[in-house]
Amino acid sequence: MLRPDHSPRLRALLTLDAAATARANRAIDVRGVRPLFRAVSRLGDGLLWYAMMAATLAVHGREGLVPVLHMVLVGVLGLAIYRVLKTRTARPRPYEVHAAIRLGTDPLDPFSFPSGHTLHAVAFSILFAAYYPVTGPFVLAFAALVAVSRLVLGLHYPSDVLAGAAIGATLALGSLVLLPN
Repeated sequence: MLRPDHSPRLRALLTLDAAATARANRAIDVRGVRPLFRAVSRLGDGLLWYAMMAATLAVHGREGLVPVLHMVLVGVLGLAIYRVLKTRTARPRPYEVHAAIRLGTDPLDPFSFPSGHTLHAVAFSILFAAYYPVTGPFVLAFAALVAVSRLVLGLHYPSDVLAGAAIGATLALGSLVLLPN
C-alpha cells in the first residue's frame, strides 16, 4: 500500500510489485489455471511435505528419521520467523488493496509478507534434495510452482515470495552447514 511518507524509490518498487502481481493474477482467467494453482497451493499448505516425510519414514525406516527431524526442525524455525514477520509487518494482501487483483483461493492468514508457502517449499525442497539428490529437480520445480501460485492467486506480491524464498533457502542451507547430512 502506497503512503505519502514513502520515499519515491520505495513508492516505485511498491508500484512495480503491484503491477507484477496484477499481471500474474490475470492468468486465473485462463481455463484450468485457477484449479491447477489452487491444487498446488493446497499441496503447499503442508500436505505434500507431510506425505513426503511419512513416505521417507516408511521407505527408509530409522535411516529416514534424521532427514525428517531435520525438516521438522527447519519447518518449526521457519514458522516462528514467518509468524513474527507477518504480525510485525501486517502487510495487507494484494487483492485487498488493488481492485485489479482478484482472490483466487482463500488465504490461511490475514497478512501478505512474507510468503510462508514459499518459505517452506524452498526450505523443504533444498533439504529433501540434499538428502535424496535424485528428487532435486522434482521438489525444486514444485517449490517454483508454489511460489508462482501465490502470485497467480492474488495472495502475495513478488517481494513477499522473494522474501519467503530467501528466508527458506537461508534456513535450509544454514542448517545443512550446522547439521550436515
